[in-house]
Amino acid sequence: VFHPQDRCACCKIGRMRYRTLRSIVRFFMKLITRIEVHGMEKIPAGNVIMAANHLGRLDTAVLLCVLDREDIIMPIAEKYKNHPIFGAIGRAANGIWLNRFEADYSALRKILERMEQGGLLIIAPEGTRSRTEAMQEAKMGVAFLAGKSGYPVLPVAVTGTEDRGVVENLKHFRRTKIVVRAGDLFNIEIPKGKGREEAMRKATDEIMCRIGALLPEKYRGVYAEHPRLKELLSS
Repeated sequence: VFHPQDRCACCKIGRMRYRTLRSIVRFFMKLITRIEVHGMEKIPAGNVIMAANHLGRLDTAVLLCVLDREDIIMPIAEKYKNHPIFGAIGRAANGIWLNRFEADYSALRKILERMEQGGLLIIAPEGTRSRTEAMQEAKMGVAFLAGKSGYPVLPVAVTGTEDRGVVENLKHFRRTKIVVRAGDLFNIEIPKGKGREEAMRKATDEIMCRIGALLPEKYRGVYAEHPRLKELLSS
């Protein structure tokens, strides 16, 4: 029989494990990076989806450094499950393993179940880090989760985490400058029935264009000429 006090004990152990991991990550990140943060005070205390671009392997570590919250919901690519470093981070953060090569409905259900309990969802709409070091076309999962949960979306732009640049700096014993910039919260509504898929695609473009508006021009990738991004930049 599972008693409520057992659940509390498990949660306490989980929080302690997460705090320990975060302290270790912050220690090593301080040695190899300089992180500049803008606008993170915009994160509300309650439920929110933090949607960020995905440049390199350090993106998750950077967000762990700048966030003090412990109610984090974090989908992680399944291929990292047995990785000595990223697997450990995923387990300590109680991550949800996600198959990024197909529509992983099982993982989406788990994410929604966790979101019903409340918290901060950290997710990259692109699904995988960019090989071009600029924004690539996003999948519609984040728009689906936002519409289904009612959580507001906070666009976040990260620069400086490109794997190539980080490795080059490590070779020369240089710290990598990383910039994290948050935009404004906004809500997404997805209608049921006819037009649903079109609405999700439009919402996905809205998320990515809002992230793109926070990025320097060279990072905007496939969204650089998007009319909505140009509209956001002009305003």
